[in-house]
Amino acid sequence: MKIKTGKEEIGYLLEKVIDTYERSMGQRITRNTNPKNYEDIARLLSSISNNLPETAQQLVHDSYPPDPNPKQVEYPHRKYDITGVQVKDAYNGLVANPRSFLIDACYIYLYGVGRKGFSQNPQDANLIEGVDASVAVRLDEQEALRQQLATCQQELKATNQQLTKAFRKKQRVWLVSSLVCLTLLGLVTARWIADRNEWAMIRHDLNILPYQPTQAEIDSLSGIWLYYTGAPQARANDPNRFHQVANNLVEIIYKDGYFIFNRHGANIDHIGYIQFEAPALVSIYSRVKNKSGTVESPIHALLRLDKGKDYLTSIATTWSFDMGDGNDMIGIRNVFIKQGRGGSLEEITNTPENANCHCKIMKWVRPNNQTKTFQLKYRLLDTLANESLKALINEKSILLREPREGVILTPASGK
Repeated sequence: MKIKTGKEEIGYLLEKVIDTYERSMGQRITRNTNPKNYEDIARLLSSISNNLPETAQQLVHDSYPPDPNPKQVEYPHRKYDITGVQVKDAYNGLVANPRSFLIDACYIYLYGVGRKGFSQNPQDANLIEGVDASVAVRLDEQEALRQQLATCQQELKATNQQLTKAFRKKQRVWLVSSLVCLTLLGLVTARWIADRNEWAMIRHDLNILPYQPTQAEIDSLSGIWLYYTGAPQARANDPNRFHQVANNLVEIIYKDGYFIFNRHGANIDHIGYIQFEAPALVSIYSRVKNKSGTVESPIHALLRLDKGKDYLTSIATTWSFDMGDGNDMIGIRNVFIKQGRGGSLEEITNTPENANCHCKIMKWVRPNNQTKTFQLKYRLLDTLANESLKALINEKSILLREPREGVILTPASGK
């Protein structure tokens, strides 16, 4: 295929150069006979033509000798400068043989290669000599497809770069997150192991939950109990302490391996826990129930689950609950009598019965919705009907921390 030459070639090239320049720069060039109107195009093409001595191989065009004095002159006096007059004349068909560097500059601006490179692979049918309209259309379509392909390749490359960048960023984030998670997991695991070892040591040293009770033992201890104590007889400041006893109501609830309980008294309530030390042997710890949550008057006791008896007895280290400095530790035997299992306890207040008995009244709502009330108060030992119970909580059931005469009153002491 032969490329067009002369006026026809340069005229088409400059027409397309001006069109391309107008689209890219967003300005319109007046195409008349005034050379100044073409000066921007001339300067644009000069920026290409003055590099022709160095770009023959790269841009596939004829060789050009270098400018002998490239740094001593400026536009438009350099060897390969293109002027507005030259562009105007060539555009208007006044030049039969345009300068070769003007032609190469146009090809490079439009197609990225010089005339020589273009002739090897024509990209514009309008520059091919003797091509009819149908062939020109096909070539134009091929060129359009090539441009679309190039655009798609560029977009694909840009998208691939963006995806690669995003993937690497996510990969870094994932890596950092994984390292942070592994570090946290390591710290949590180390802390868990340390806490577990510490708890194991505490449990061993303090003998916590040494024995897991059987279901029969759990059933035998859980439930509602009446609790009797002769502790009021150790209150030296109470002149009416002789044979004074008190009854409490205890609710024992099983939890995971141990028991908690609430002991409701006539004046003072206690809370605490129970654990089995061995088969049929439990230890009881309690303290006064208060709003501050501080430990007040702690009590320790041992109780054995004797079979075949209507009651259970415990030996406790407790307090006399006397006034002021008179409150001292005592040893005492207490009695538990089981009432049943399940249901709930409610305190009855502000009733005529409260006023008449001068006591705390508790109501036990059983699982079958039947109810039973208990009057919790201080009373004389001799008013109890159960003779066996009397013998268990009389003055002989109390041991003072230090022997003192006249504290525990007996019938022989004249009350």
